[in-house]
Amino acid sequence: MEYYIIIAASLIIILSYLFNRVSEKSNIPSVLLLILLGIVGRELVGVFGIDKERILEIFSRIKILEVLGTLGLILIVLEAALELKIAKEKFKLITKSFVIALIGLLVCMFAIAGVLILSFKEMDWTTALIYATPLSILSSAIVIPSVVNLNEYDEEFHIYESTFSDILGIMVFYFLVELGQPTSNIMVLGDFTFGLVITILLSIILSYVLIYVFQNLETKVKLFLMIGVLFLLFSIGKLMHLSSLLIILVFGLILNNYKLFFVGRLKRYLKPMAIENIKETFLMITIESAFVVRTFFFVIFGFSIALATLIDLKVAIVSAVVLIIIYASRFLSFLPYKHDNLRRAIAIAPRGLITLLLFYSIPEEFYFEDFKSGILLFVIIVTSLVMTSGLMKKDEKEEVEISEVE
Repeated sequence: MEYYIIIAASLIIILSYLFNRVSEKSNIPSVLLLILLGIVGRELVGVFGIDKERILEIFSRIKILEVLGTLGLILIVLEAALELKIAKEKFKLITKSFVIALIGLLVCMFAIAGVLILSFKEMDWTTALIYATPLSILSSAIVIPSVVNLNEYDEEFHIYESTFSDILGIMVFYFLVELGQPTSNIMVLGDFTFGLVITILLSIILSYVLIYVFQNLETKVKLFLMIGVLFLLFSIGKLMHLSSLLIILVFGLILNNYKLFFVGRLKRYLKPMAIENIKETFLMITIESAFVVRTFFFVIFGFSIALATLIDLKVAIVSAVVLIIIYASRFLSFLPYKHDNLRRAIAIAPRGLITLLLFYSIPEEFYFEDFKSGILLFVIIVTSLVMTSGLMKKDEKEEVEISEVE
């Protein structure tokens, strides 16, 4: 039996690599192909006489989607941070991406929550906001690999925006979960603010310590040790109700921009060659690891989908309204700024890994049976296809321009 598992896992990784190649040529997000692979795989195991329900029970018992989703989120944010440069000339870009991410998140959250309350009469505002938050967050897991062919400014904007959307969305989600507990609002807000300040301070201190320690390690096996330490810090932070994703983001930013942070007396403790070597190799390992985790997450999600939910009329209607809200709120969030290629920017609003991760993280006391997972699938598929269409139009336009020049 173990050999069949190894064969299946190997084939999934090989197919995922091929899907990435297809995605590069066609702009079709590989996520959609991975989900489809999971759906097809679910039907194939039945043909071979394997008990699908037994497999799903095992997945549910070990919470494999939650574990893979968390690992994938850490690696994706780390990958994004390791590719972002901080400079004075980019301050406006960073500010713009943060404001747009924040406005888009908040407008989308409250609008979708209102739709959910109208659709599900017994749902209260706190529960509605908890369910609306995952649907309001951009998927950096899809955005980051999809915008690599854009110009430098647009690529960095979308990477910053999707990363900020992830971090802000996660913070808001867990704040709402705490708000729904039997405690005063003032206490929750105070704890949240205190936890945020503590997390930022700890992130900066730990980043300096980790970089100093790892640049001086002589052992050859140290990069996965660093990843292990980051995973440990993230998990401890979550247990302490801190915004742990900030630890990952701050570490990646400081490592990638170490010359900016190690100044004055701190500069004498630097070993630039050692840090450059660590940074390059660490980025490669992070990208490879994120690829594997993301692959199995979306395949298993596809395997777990109950296709019957897709033919539910109410699911289709709610999904359609949610999609309208997503693009309307995105348009509103861009209003304070002038932005080149506005249509394309609005189209780049995919939902994916973080949406699913937070959905599966909703505590039992907020579980609402009438909310079907088909809504998530509809939104993920359509937003990915809209993004694909937007990026394809960009490619077609560039081809026309090139032919005119020739």
